[in-house]
Amino acid sequence: MMNFSFATCDLCDVHQDDASGAFRVIPPVFRDFGGVQKFCGPVKTVKCHEDNSLVRDAVESPGWVETPEGRFAAVLVVDGGGSLRKALLGGKLGALAAKNGWAGVVVDGCVRDVAELAGHALGIRALASMPLPTRKNNQGQREVAVQLQGVWVRPGDWLYADEDGIVVSTTRLA
Repeated sequence: MMNFSFATCDLCDVHQDDASGAFRVIPPVFRDFGGVQKFCGPVKTVKCHEDNSLVRDAVESPGWVETPEGRFAAVLVVDGGGSLRKALLGGKLGALAAKNGWAGVVVDGCVRDVAELAGHALGIRALASMPLPTRKNNQGQREVAVQLQGVWVRPGDWLYADEDGIVVSTTRLA
């Protein structure tokens, strides 16, 4: 795995006039819940609604991507439709993600076990905390284009998150 030096503000300064859609800024509604504030990597996706079965499947698998440039820790982007009714990631799944080498998880929805999540060496962003768990019905999709608060994110995009925000690019920027 490689270390990256980036600042989302600097990336925005360079790409603010990009009209192609290759560079996107995620709305500033996500809270930080992980033990790592700054993270980036190639994106893998899950789309689900109040069912975290596929989130579990994803974090149980290796959290990296092999490329010609080397191995990179990936970022799992979970399109939970912005639901505030059930938590899609909790302490156990956060521990699995950290153990399996994921750089981070961004959830357009809720998390739970906030104290546990803060102890994991993993970047975690979500809308809010909610103590209710999801049902497990094995519903949803993996590796499809998803939306984070209306912004399209696709498998293979690169996501960068730090104290200032979250940006996404079709190519690696740092």
